[in-house]
Amino acid sequence: MQTATQDLQDLTAAAHAAAGPAAAASDAVRATWLLAVADALDANVAELVEIADAESRLGTARLTGEVARTTGQLRLFARVITEGSYLEAVIDHANPDATPPSPDLRRILRPVGPVAVFSASNFPFAFSVAGGDTASALAVGCPVIVKAHSGHLELSKRTAEIVSQALNDAGAPAGLFALVAGREAGTALVQDTHIKAVGFTGSIPGGRALFDLAVSRPDPIPFYGELGSLNPVVITAGAMAARSSGLAAGLAASFTMGAGQFCTKPGLVFIPAGTSFGTEVAAECADRAAAPMLTDRIASAYPQGLAGLAGQPGVTVLSGTTQQDAAADGASAVLFSTTAANVIERPDELLEECFGPAALLIEYGSEAELASALALVPGSLTATVHAAGGENVAPLVDQLTGLAGRVLFGGWPTGVAVNWAQQHGGPYPATTSLFTSVGATAVRRFQRPVAYQDAPAALLPEALREDNPLGIRRRVDGVLQLG
Repeated sequence: MQTATQDLQDLTAAAHAAAGPAAAASDAVRATWLLAVADALDANVAELVEIADAESRLGTARLTGEVARTTGQLRLFARVITEGSYLEAVIDHANPDATPPSPDLRRILRPVGPVAVFSASNFPFAFSVAGGDTASALAVGCPVIVKAHSGHLELSKRTAEIVSQALNDAGAPAGLFALVAGREAGTALVQDTHIKAVGFTGSIPGGRALFDLAVSRPDPIPFYGELGSLNPVVITAGAMAARSSGLAAGLAASFTMGAGQFCTKPGLVFIPAGTSFGTEVAAECADRAAAPMLTDRIASAYPQGLAGLAGQPGVTVLSGTTQQDAAADGASAVLFSTTAANVIERPDELLEECFGPAALLIEYGSEAELASALALVPGSLTATVHAAGGENVAPLVDQLTGLAGRVLFGGWPTGVAVNWAQQHGGPYPATTSLFTSVGATAVRRFQRPVAYQDAPAALLPEALREDNPLGIRRRVDGVLQLG
């Protein structure tokens, strides 16, 4: 399936034409569009899950839950836009006595225009055709053109049909949503002048190539990419002494979940030197069955990643085998071990993401050595601390906060709540921006601020009018008003 150049241009032109009506629609109306899509997906869940399982091999239970997460995201964004604070409305009345005198200024966030969304391989619903990027862009009034992932084309087509029909039945403007397929179409989509922002979830090489295209356009556009993440975990001496067996079980369950194909998989685990923790984790992994991977390409890359890590000096295989045919037999868990000193000596080789059920234990001999090794870890979506009461981990938390968007205490990073407080993003290469791709503030990626100076009242957006007809939260003359 490959979208022809002329078809792509027709779709982007239609999206451009839909941008005005979509932006002009009220929050309440756009909320009905999102709810209509959510209801339609729920109504077709059995069919969608069957198609998804045939293509991704993720299983009925996992995929059914993912549909629920997807429709939950759509309904969350409907609440976000009707609550109103997402607009960040600010009013500063004219002050002729200021030095210099200040005019009447009113600022609000507006939609950027048509958005390109690239589906992810590992979440065929939640980060795909009707996933969080699409939902958050539609919510604020941005038309969306989705580039289907090659790993689940049939699911993408069927999902797009359901979404399109639901939007049409709800009265959304023509051109608000479309699907394209093929690598060439994806590249052309990023370069099309009608596209004003891009949302991407995928590999570092693929994402970086598209990022470079987006920012090298004659009119550069924002590229919101989620690329790669090692998600370091630090276990302190106190935590190890208090609950090593529980930590071993939790780690094994987390890094093997979904065949290790979650973007929040804990890939690096820093542990005190001289413990039996590696043996405990290896025992927890021993009886875990191999699991199918998402695509043949991913399955082929997994053994290559294993071999590359196993071949590094100072790396030991504690559990599993690097000699795997993941495409034929599924991927099985592999646990590696090395030292912080070795990481400090060869970070480029050891701090490389291995997409699949693999993890690297890193033994540290002192807090200083731990800090030196952590300083070399690339930006991540998450960082986790397991400590005991009374241990001073404040410096450690400060360091982890600098390299991750979400810092966990006593848990495991796999599993991402979809709510108002979530931050799913981090320093590069975890993401290419400061914003989250999950949760309420994901809408901020597809908005831009506009200030109105001395505007006639009749021409102001409702959110900026003096009587606040929407009843939303606003900051007026520096004071936050709750509606």
